[in-house]
Amino acid sequence: MSAQAIQKNKRWTYDDYINLPDDHNIYEIIEGNLYMTPAPTPKHQNVSLNLAFLIKRYLKEHLIGKIYESPIDVLLGQQTVVQPDVLFILTENLSIITDKNIQGAPDLVIEIYSPGTIQKDRILKVKSYAKFGVKHLWLIDPDNQTLEAFELDKETYRLVECLAGEEVFYPSIFPGLNIPLKELWE
Repeated sequence: MSAQAIQKNKRWTYDDYINLPDDHNIYEIIEGNLYMTPAPTPKHQNVSLNLAFLIKRYLKEHLIGKIYESPIDVLLGQQTVVQPDVLFILTENLSIITDKNIQGAPDLVIEIYSPGTIQKDRILKVKSYAKFGVKHLWLIDPDNQTLEAFELDKETYRLVECLAGEEVFYPSIFPGLNIPLKELWE
């Protein structure tokens, strides 16, 4: 089952979103459209945990910000509420963290594809991330074992790296960190 828009004739807001039933589905609002996505696959979750662990280990020695994993609401606007797979906020921007959600653009958003979410992740969410000023974006495809890193250049993303297989990623947002991709796929 793929991510799908629900009630296309309605413009959803954050207030509508918080009143959705707690039915264990994953919901997001992108530009006023509500999307329901199936739970992530085990492969997806494995990559997410492995990546978050590598970054968290780095952050224990380099106190430059905080990392979060989904599910966590990121309120980019009243009609755009997303749940990135992994996100990072630099120390100087921690004020966007509230008791209930993240209110504003994280410094880094990481989306990990699952079957059926590629179009939503790669097109719809990327446009929203650029619109609301997310500076760094990583798109990870566990099936093809690829990682694409983008940086915001005015209003669109510029691809800075495209890696695959067992290559090593040196992300600019984390000086001194190297991420051997093979550790993500394990």
